[in-house]
Amino acid sequence: MLIDTHAHLDYPDFQEDFAAVLERAAAAGVTRMISIGTSVESSRRAVELAEKYPQIYAVIGVHPTSVLEAEPDIITPLRELAKSPRVVAIGETGLDYHRLPSQQIKKDDASKLSGALLNEVPAQIENAIQDGAYKSAQSDLFQQQLDLACELGLNVVIHQRDAWDDTLEILRDYTGKVRGVFHCFGSPFEQAKQVLELGHMISFTGIVTFKNAALVQEDATLVPDESYMVETDCPYLAPVPYRGKRCEPAHTRLVAETVARLRNRPLEEIAAQTTRNAEGFFRFP
Repeated sequence: MLIDTHAHLDYPDFQEDFAAVLERAAAAGVTRMISIGTSVESSRRAVELAEKYPQIYAVIGVHPTSVLEAEPDIITPLRELAKSPRVVAIGETGLDYHRLPSQQIKKDDASKLSGALLNEVPAQIENAIQDGAYKSAQSDLFQQQLDLACELGLNVVIHQRDAWDDTLEILRDYTGKVRGVFHCFGSPFEQAKQVLELGHMISFTGIVTFKNAALVQEDATLVPDESYMVETDCPYLAPVPYRGKRCEPAHTRLVAETVARLRNRPLEEIAAQTTRNAEGFFRFP
């Protein structure tokens, strides 16, 4: 019995063969899946799926890279969606500095964050203002969702990319109030220890099966039994031998098999352990 703790089942990638995707998951021993929201609308779709299919649960939240498109008030609709007993966490939320505004967004979009000052400064200062405002907006969005998680007594699914120090700095203020799982973990084990010391968990995707994923494989070997889960992040990050193709929940088994090999444990033991960990973290109804 396995649980895919992070899937984007509301994405259009699964519209054509959704029933078959669920059948393949069941055949692979994946008995539960968590559909993760990335916006208010995506979260609403995740809840709809969870209320229709008993093997699916929902996590609701707004992804950090959606900050420019996010509604002024995301908390009211998320709080309403959280009334569904099928909602088991808030997320995915966090910080993502991989592509900053100076690299990716137009000036008129950035001006939503930093105002008319953008028209009055040289390009380098303008870029710094854009990037700083973007980071600040992400931070505010992250903290709003952490506060909501505290209010509702739910844990959080955390997205972190190229924003390690700022992510941990924010989370330290919530120590003892809310727990998080750092999904798609791939940082050095020293950073994994920082996460665990704050009371959080980590989760592994199909990246652990890649030949060039030494860091992830080291993490999967060393992390304590009670501190990790498995996921797909589907439709992304399909494991070997499906790398480059659409990922789906059935591939959770390949992730678990690789973790079992790395830890020199039977698959059944890894499946049982990660299931216990997921059940303890998400507290399924």
